[in-house]
Amino acid sequence: MSKRARKAWVGFDLGGTKMMAVVFDQQFKVLATAKAKTPVNEGAKAVLTQIRLTIREALHAAKIAPRALSGIGVGCPGVLDLDTGVILEAPNLAWRRVPLRRLLGRWFRCRVVLANDVDAGTYGEYRFGAGQNARTLLGVFPGTGIGGGCVYEGKLLRGKKGSAMEIGHIPVRENSRLCGCGKRGCLEALAGRLAISAEVAQAAYRGEAPYIATHAGSDLKKMKSGLLAKAIKAGDAVVARILGDAMRLLGRTIGGVVNLLAPDVIVLGGGLVEAMPQLVLKEVKAGVQETAMSSFTRQLNVRIAKLGDNATALGAAALAAEAR
Repeated sequence: MSKRARKAWVGFDLGGTKMMAVVFDQQFKVLATAKAKTPVNEGAKAVLTQIRLTIREALHAAKIAPRALSGIGVGCPGVLDLDTGVILEAPNLAWRRVPLRRLLGRWFRCRVVLANDVDAGTYGEYRFGAGQNARTLLGVFPGTGIGGGCVYEGKLLRGKKGSAMEIGHIPVRENSRLCGCGKRGCLEALAGRLAISAEVAQAAYRGEAPYIATHAGSDLKKMKSGLLAKAIKAGDAVVARILGDAMRLLGRTIGGVVNLLAPDVIVLGGGLVEAMPQLVLKEVKAGVQETAMSSFTRQLNVRIAKLGDNATALGAAALAAEAR
């Protein structure tokens, strides 16, 4: 096998309770995938060890030697210094100032690029998915939180040091619910999956959502996106109403962003969207129409993401390949 043919890229998704390494060839075709649980309760050292092992497992499955690896792109949650490759803070990992780029570069002797996980997912959709050929692409990923990313003329929109487009923390209601960021009235606190689940749990307690009451009770940990979708199919109309209201609010907020950026494509992704694509798409579109200027909506396409779980890994790998 020639040296050129053996070169490959790794895209790594560090978001959520699971991590995933995907090995791609030079044309970004998947060669192998490895997944593992993120040992979030065992400290930073355990997580870093698992990252290293998961990448090695994926390379082994792809029959790619580490020395033949062209580079690694990592999609990370939390606050990043994109210039130095340091994760400044990742609350779900209990990390502070972890020099992930330096560590991965030392372990695998290749180029390493870090990106916010939602930015990486948005870029993946731009390069390979529902946002191809867009001039200005806005990616919005509602889930436990609500993440956003923007690709403008082929480049991710970012701040001086870190990522931008924290759409989930746009204030939408004065003196409202406390958000995880410490502010009140953020979109995420009102329309994220945790907020939706809390309302659904109250409805179940009142006897208005019998399917939820039977299968989850008031346990928020059990109220995953798939369960909410099943409850709607089973006839829990209140669940559909709660979710619809949240997605309408999301759409109204996106409409304000449309007035600022004039995107030609919006891509909606994440667990809630995958579980209930038509409901989410309908309500988000309606919300956008309520607040965005008609001159902008005439040129706008709102689409469901195409890449699923591979979006972040694909986008991160592509960013690594394009880094200079």
